[in-house]
Amino acid sequence: MIDSTRRDEPFRKGQTALLLVDMQRIWLEPGLDPHHPERGPDHYFYKSVREQAIPNCERLLTAARAHGVEPLHTIIQSLTRDGRDRSLDHKLTPIHVPPDLPEGLPPANLAPEGDEILIPKTSSGVFNSTNIDYLLRNLGIRYLIVAGVLTDQCVDMTVRDAADRGFLVTCVTDACATITPERQTNALAAFGGYCHLADTETVIAKIQAMEG
Repeated sequence: MIDSTRRDEPFRKGQTALLLVDMQRIWLEPGLDPHHPERGPDHYFYKSVREQAIPNCERLLTAARAHGVEPLHTIIQSLTRDGRDRSLDHKLTPIHVPPDLPEGLPPANLAPEGDEILIPKTSSGVFNSTNIDYLLRNLGIRYLIVAGVLTDQCVDMTVRDAADRGFLVTCVTDACATITPERQTNALAAFGGYCHLADTETVIAKIQAMEG
């Protein structure tokens, strides 16, 4: 029998989740990332985040909440104040967001509502340092919509790892951002074979057309 499954097949109610990756103030707001103080508000990354990624993530969240898609949020956040639980890679980089740092949380317009799940992680790939695989299977998820930052780092690893674990992944191309336009283009071209690439309009239309 020929398997008719496609990466771009219609979403189904009760089986679809939206995952926002690292949409937290420390990365999204100029002046908060201590390792890149030279990037001002006119830097390409902050402009693309402000003008495109954040508004489109808001639209995706609104559609998800209105149509029964499970909203999930993952952020980089250590479990300890001194970061001793971080991955070796995050210690070497270094990346450390203490659990009590207000800037480490999503901005108000992208924050979890009600009992939406927020998952802290200490690696680039959320599947490597959290129980998200177990969680998604408990929720009955088959279709995973991914957006966030950085396209060529944490988003990339999320897409590839989810695909390897048997989820049908959609990456929302204009709801992601990274440091340069070249990096954005190259990343989408590189991991596009692991997912369905679609813009916000297309994904929202699929959400609104979901079948039971």
